[in-house]
Amino acid sequence: MGTVLTRELLVKWAPLIVLIVLILFFAAMEPRFFSMRNFARIGISSAPALMVAIGVTFIIIMGSIDLSMEGTVSVCAVIFAFAFIAWGGTLASVAWLALPLALVVGGIVGLINGLVHVKLKIPSFMASLAMGFVGTGFALLLTGGDRIRVEDELFRGLLTTRWFGFPIMCYVAVAFLLIAWFIQTRTTLGRNFYAVGGGEDLAHASGLNVNRVRVMGFALAGVFYAVGALLAVGRIGIAETATGSNFMFVSITSVVVGGTALWGGIGGVWNTLIGVLIVNVINNGMVVIGLPGYVQDGVLGALVIAAVVLSTDRKSVTFVK
Repeated sequence: MGTVLTRELLVKWAPLIVLIVLILFFAAMEPRFFSMRNFARIGISSAPALMVAIGVTFIIIMGSIDLSMEGTVSVCAVIFAFAFIAWGGTLASVAWLALPLALVVGGIVGLINGLVHVKLKIPSFMASLAMGFVGTGFALLLTGGDRIRVEDELFRGLLTTRWFGFPIMCYVAVAFLLIAWFIQTRTTLGRNFYAVGGGEDLAHASGLNVNRVRVMGFALAGVFYAVGALLAVGRIGIAETATGSNFMFVSITSVVVGGTALWGGIGGVWNTLIGVLIVNVINNGMVVIGLPGYVQDGVLGALVIAAVVLSTDRKSVTFVK
């Protein structure tokens, strides 16, 4: 019993301890790391990644995997940019309608993703990987490989306007984090995610429509991918086919390192916040102290393996659904 408790406590608190140790380590190596300017930099890189990782979290809690985020982010970013420019090019005009449009597009892509997975009985990682490719291809078809610039000062205020040293996009990310936490803890849908991830057969037996929960989970994830897309465009002022690049690695790494179990039923959005911060503190800290990119990737890879080893009871492990 004592061993189980110790293991559970370790799994629960290890990500936060790792984050604190990393911050102290980088601050000791390079004093510039521990500055408001640098923390704002970490916040800017973390905000879009956090939104995408929250979407992934809901899927992984159900015991599934979603690999469609790069294509979904690209499609949402490109459609948003085209609509925004076509409708006036400034938030002061009706172009603000491009914001909810992007969320709807994300939800629709997620919905299709879930339906392909559930109705055609294709494993989630294969269905979502295919949808990701479709999304990236569609974004390329729309743009023809071109970049769409979004130069509206009001929209770019996500990055340029700062409150207490942090840009508005960080506060937007926190607001959606709280919405995600509310969905996770205070809604029937959120509880159903855990029920499906904890045991699909048991959920079926208790009268839960597992397929519907899965489809709604993928649709919800798509909406959060769209928020990530909007923040990514706000950060660089450009929408393109490559807007979604690298989100797959960063988001799934963040979810796993944060302590959400790949087998489902364990973890949540606060774990994901810690995971995203760990990944971005490592990336930022290693740049600040002058280490090359391949070292960053190696450290992140080692952290993922350690996190999975810690969170997995290999006596009862099953394959990811």
